Amino acid sequence: MGRKERLYQKAKNSPTNFRFSELCSLAEMVGLVFRRQSGSHQIYKHPDLPGIMNFQPDKRDKGKAKIKQTKDLINFIDEHKLIGGRNV
Repeated sequence: MGRKERLYQKAKNSPTNFRFSELCSLAEMVGLVFRRQSGSHQIYKHPDLPGIMNFQPDKRDKGKAKIKQTKDLINFIDEHKLIGGRNV
């Protein structure tokens, strides 16, 4: 199992304990491209898929990703079969 799969499993199994840096790394590993930053918001877009992903660190828990944004990325990966599917 590679790093991408390990990060994906960690996000899926423990979204409350996922670091913001890991969220951004996983997003890039599945093909999302960093577009721009507006304040603490980092905007990612997949070149072949519709929509954007907006991530920002949780202000209450320094260094952690927001739980909803972690779950949104997991759903995006699952919906488009970006891990274990044909799209990667």
